[in-house]
Amino acid sequence: MRVSSKVVFAIAGCVAIAALALRTGMPAVSGAPSRAISKPSDDELHQRLTPEQYRVTQRAGTEAPFKNAYWDHHAAGIYVDIVSSEPLFSSLDKYDSGTGWPSFTGPLAAAAVVIRADDTLFTRRSEVRSTHADSHLGHVFDDGPPPTAKRFCMNSAGLRFIPAEKLDAEGYSAYAALFPAAASSAPTAAGADLHREVATLAGGCFWGMEDILRQIPGVTSTRVGYTGGTMSQPTYPQVHAGDTGHAEAVEVVFDPAKISYEELLGYFFRMHDPTTLNRQGNDVGTSYRSAIFYHSDAQRQSAERVKERVDKSGKWPAPIVTEIVAASEFWPAEEYHQKYLMKNPGGYTCHYLRD
Repeated sequence: MRVSSKVVFAIAGCVAIAALALRTGMPAVSGAPSRAISKPSDDELHQRLTPEQYRVTQRAGTEAPFKNAYWDHHAAGIYVDIVSSEPLFSSLDKYDSGTGWPSFTGPLAAAAVVIRADDTLFTRRSEVRSTHADSHLGHVFDDGPPPTAKRFCMNSAGLRFIPAEKLDAEGYSAYAALFPAAASSAPTAAGADLHREVATLAGGCFWGMEDILRQIPGVTSTRVGYTGGTMSQPTYPQVHAGDTGHAEAVEVVFDPAKISYEELLGYFFRMHDPTTLNRQGNDVGTSYRSAIFYHSDAQRQSAERVKERVDKSGKWPAPIVTEIVAASEFWPAEEYHQKYLMKNPGGYTCHYLRD
């Protein structure tokens, strides 16, 4: 009996996913919500899905990078098939791959996806589809981080996100135990910030700073913007002209259980030159000043300690000129500035981590 290469590839893919589950300790849950899983008819799919969702899931399309719903999404919860609502991936396995698509180290359950050979391009790729609805989700590559070394590169258009605090209500209670923080209390703004802290840092062009800061372990999200000035809702040309008093800055959300504020400031003083007044590299002007905008008295004290320690370390030949001032309104920069070096690899930066 002859067996096609695609069948062999699919069987091998299932074996690989099962092995991946053993290595990563995936939860032993059924992987199904309380309702039955089935694929709607094509007519119903045309009515329920957007044209982009239909193109991706039913015609194996690919959405644009950096212009989709979940590439930079950091909330706790699970991702399900947009077609059938079958559970697929967890935020616990999501990571920033720099590709502009949501990426995961593995599926939520071993049986959640099927891997097939994809010969539509010049080289064979490994296509990922949902098990029950047969929705095209994306592809898996062998260049991911530990522990799986896999990158499940998915299309946001094929996914729907369910926040951790809504898992019980939507019939996914089997996965609620993965997110004990969400189950311990009702979802409130204060509860959401319980394990997060915000730092606002300025040290020259925010493109390069954000690219380093977002990759630091313990940092959960970043955005660039303008702060420390007098004008409301400033634009980049206004700030760059130096008339508003704002500094280009990065707002950093981090988990203090994984990295302390002082450790974060340690990176800050390594990634830019804190001895040059109103200047970083070729960028000159008050908008490029070195500054720490503290959000609490504890942050102020930490900033003063770290600044003094760096100043006395002798690592810099001139005095530290970094300002330590109270945080004021942070105005997010234009969208094209956000994650700029992810969208434009090789773009301009004068920032790097010094020893």
